[in-house]
Amino acid sequence: MTINSQGETNINTIYFLTVNYYSTELIKKLIYSIKLTSHLFEKIIIINNSTDDKSIYQLQENTTIIIESETNLGFGKACNLGLNWIDNQNPQAIVWLINPDAYLLPDSLEKTHHFLAENPEFSILGTTVYEPTGKVWFGGGKFIPENGKIIADEFLSNTETSITDWVTGCSMLINFKNFEKYPQFDDDYFLYYEDFDFCRRYAKQGHKIAITQKISVLHQPSSVTNKNPELKFEHSIYSYLLSLAKHANKSVLIYRLLRITIAALIMLPINYKIASIKLKAIGKFIRHNHSRKK
Repeated sequence: MTINSQGETNINTIYFLTVNYYSTELIKKLIYSIKLTSHLFEKIIIINNSTDDKSIYQLQENTTIIIESETNLGFGKACNLGLNWIDNQNPQAIVWLINPDAYLLPDSLEKTHHFLAENPEFSILGTTVYEPTGKVWFGGGKFIPENGKIIADEFLSNTETSITDWVTGCSMLINFKNFEKYPQFDDDYFLYYEDFDFCRRYAKQGHKIAITQKISVLHQPSSVTNKNPELKFEHSIYSYLLSLAKHANKSVLIYRLLRITIAALIMLPINYKIASIKLKAIGKFIRHNHSRKK
């Protein structure tokens, strides 16, 4: 929060944004955790990516807005719908992007307002994400362009708040005030690594990206995406290669592409199902990469 010229307190306007994919019961729990401090947020925006799932409308009310995607757009494109809606409402907003299978701790919103007031320079802020057991699920993200490794840390640094290469879209705060035009996810991604790409693109433009231990959420890992593990695996490989094409040099991409391809070919007689998923993802990436160069 900030103090204006009349000495009055202004609260940073926070909009929550989540994407529904057959997750009504999870989102119900998320909404409950947000409304424990209902005076500290503006709206909860739900993008409905499962258009035949009308149960989500039981959650619609004055502070909860549901936007239909008309088809399953994937995570990034669905988020873009919400970011556009929020920008039309308030181009100075703080957007808290949060997974449907995550929820806030009782003091999370209050701590967030204090932190943002003291640290307005961060354009993209990640929160520490814990599993219900207390284990750290995400404590910061590293990217090593020399070898193509994209790492999600499962431990906490010695610094409460630190600059990081990327933060997870599971719990990400975006400060619209620091952008000339509201930021968007890359449409090339359907699922996975879109948060990495989002952070790296805006870091290259000079935006500060940080992770803090002062704000945390709880997350039940993969309770949504595990509904289709084979498709999850395919998207993961494809999006990883896509990220290397965008953010690493060509030699690193070729090395990783060959390594994954050889491993898949060796695996074919041992585990045809897994190997074929890998090869399908590789083929999809090669076709996409070829079409981009035309």
